Amino acid sequence: MTAKATLRSAGFLALVAIIVIISVFPLYYAVVTSFKSGAALFEVDYLPAALDWSNYRAVFREQPFGRNILNSVMVATGVVLAGLALSVTASFALARIPFRGRTLLLMTLLAVAMFPQVAVLSGLFELVRTLGLYNSLGSLGLSYMIFTLPFTTWVLTAFMRDLPGELEEAAIMDGARPLTIVVRVFLPLMGPALAATGLLAFIAAWNEFLFALTFTLTHDQRTVPVAIALISGASQYELPWGQVMAASVAVTVPLVLMVLVFQRRIVAGLTTGAIKG
Repeated sequence: MTAKATLRSAGFLALVAIIVIISVFPLYYAVVTSFKSGAALFEVDYLPAALDWSNYRAVFREQPFGRNILNSVMVATGVVLAGLALSVTASFALARIPFRGRTLLLMTLLAVAMFPQVAVLSGLFELVRTLGLYNSLGSLGLSYMIFTLPFTTWVLTAFMRDLPGELEEAAIMDGARPLTIVVRVFLPLMGPALAATGLLAFIAAWNEFLFALTFTLTHDQRTVPVAIALISGASQYELPWGQVMAASVAVTVPLVLMVLVFQRRIVAGLTTGAIKG
């Protein structure tokens, strides 16, 4: 290896190290801070002096944080399951069935996904109130579908378009109906795409704040982001940073581990529809 190639490789590794440090350090320091309390919160330490679990105990004792986590899990899981079920059938129609206006419909889906949440907040609030879903998890499931369904449909359409047409033709010759083709022929081949879109939609629903703050009122109906934002101290001027960090770590670390476990499927699912061999 020449000196120029060695220098280029060292520069690349240094750049990767810098990116990793910048990305990981905030989470690491949040973990360190979550084990501090009192005046120690304002001391800069890069290693925890002791593992003080009082902040974690306080988070679950002083508010229904366990219930908030369960709410987030139920809403995000329901949104992912319903979104994938609708997206698979919609992507089959958009990718395999020629009809007038198909491209315009895809562009409309992309435009809806790019719309800011605040632009539809007032109208969606009226819809939620009319349906009697205010202060319930149903309102969150309905509203979260607005920004997850276009994304999952768009990604699965790109994946579905690249599946071999011979499989569909053979199934049609055997007398299979469209739903049978989707469920028994295409669905088993869409594992990477389903894992990628499902996980990203789960993270988006898990982290959503604006709709959760607007459509829920009581503590037992709130999700994790709102519960963390509403953590308060002994007075309105005091914010218990240790508890905030503990709550943030408790709900972030499982997501990070989930992404690390499924990272290969995420990359495969997002790139399969964009690469043609």
